[in-house]
Amino acid sequence: MKNDKKKSTSISRKSFIKKSALASSFFFVPRHVLGGIGYTAPSDQLNIAAIGSGGKGFSDIRNASVNGRERVAALCDVDFSGSAQRAVEAFPNAKKYSDYRVMLDEEPDLDAVTISTPDHNHGPAAKNAMERGIHVYVQKPMTHNIREARLLTEMAREQKIVTQMGNQGASNPLLNMVQDWIDSGVLGRISEVKVWTNRPVWPQGFAMPEPDPSQKPDALDWDLWLGPAEYRPYTPNLHPFNWRGWWDFGTGALGDVGCHLIDIPYRTLGLTYPTDAECSVGTIYTQMWTPDYHPEGCPASSFITMHYEATDKTKSRVKMTWSDGGIKPSRPEIIPPDHDMGGPESANGVLIIGENGVISTNINDSSPIMPKLYLNDGTTEFGPETEENEEPEYGHHRKWIDACKAGFDSAEHRALTSSFDYAGPMTETVLMGNLAIRSYLLRRENSEGQLEYYGRKKLLWDGENMEITNLQEANQFVGRTYRDGWVV
Repeated sequence: MKNDKKKSTSISRKSFIKKSALASSFFFVPRHVLGGIGYTAPSDQLNIAAIGSGGKGFSDIRNASVNGRERVAALCDVDFSGSAQRAVEAFPNAKKYSDYRVMLDEEPDLDAVTISTPDHNHGPAAKNAMERGIHVYVQKPMTHNIREARLLTEMAREQKIVTQMGNQGASNPLLNMVQDWIDSGVLGRISEVKVWTNRPVWPQGFAMPEPDPSQKPDALDWDLWLGPAEYRPYTPNLHPFNWRGWWDFGTGALGDVGCHLIDIPYRTLGLTYPTDAECSVGTIYTQMWTPDYHPEGCPASSFITMHYEATDKTKSRVKMTWSDGGIKPSRPEIIPPDHDMGGPESANGVLIIGENGVISTNINDSSPIMPKLYLNDGTTEFGPETEENEEPEYGHHRKWIDACKAGFDSAEHRALTSSFDYAGPMTETVLMGNLAIRSYLLRRENSEGQLEYYGRKKLLWDGENMEITNLQEANQFVGRTYRDGWVV
């Protein structure tokens, strides 16, 4: 009953925000005259909170506050001694919590939360908030696994939650330049997309560091940091950044930047679920003839191929390749040898290849997207190499906040570039690559006592039912197992 009462209080307050906004239209004296230009009355403010307040979490909650227009009511972090201290200093009146579950219970008036934790906590935190009717902004990738992405996408519709994933480049207006080229049909039939990155730029490809509880920082709540992952004693060099290279917590290079890169072709070409995935990974040898084997972690490099059915934009099936670890695709003849492919030094990029030419772009995070069109007849068109942003991160957070105020299925909500209706399926494509990598590392002893890698095949994917149809063992990576208290 206690939780029901809190939920009722929260919902009634949220309804009051909209009612007070309507009532204000009957005032003869404009609100800005009473409070100054840009003034937002307390009754019109959203109460927002951060789940993960350091690093990217600080910029997320700062941007979501819209220069103080909204009220930051609470901050949650498992370690306020690090970069999260900046959020405490910026929002001194916000209550502090270490466990977001406690925060959500004790702050019934929250309207919206930003979730900027390591990947493995995205799904549990978002589900907890959405169950309470709280709008959510979740960092990329939206979830740690495909099942979570599908569940949260469906839950957002059912619960009427306004959502946004933190791939801020999706709100970059220069993306419209790429879309216009695609929509104009100048490339002709589009059959291939090549995506690549210089990530990982963190330690990856070797054995998990050994636990050493004696090194645990006093301020860090390690058990809460682990969240849904299987318990292990404190392990150095995971928190706050290097967790990205271990499957229990991170999603590797794909999870780190796939939503900034794959988003470009996925969005502009109108792609849906891939039909298959096949991969290979870089092998490290520290002993002659004996490959290192560390399936608990992401490999140092990988190459993945996925196929997509034809869309109105492509006119044919599309092959998409992904490579990481600094492995770049071969240069199309049409791109001059002294031109960067993608971004500076060709470190990250996307090539969209049609029968009449090629589109090249940089990674689309907060870096300049640098769109370039090369056509076989010699025509070229280049976007700017620098960008002037009127708002932090293209207004990606502010637009979400405005949509929260306008309500579910409002014009503002429908205009969001990465609400879960879009971000969920796109995240599934990104995580499909990781499913292929993990399947590639599956091995067992055969009848002759030799180890065989039985997952090294093209995996056929039934996207609607979230199932690999030709290798049952691969389906273990569609979801994950959870510790008690953290189940999604």
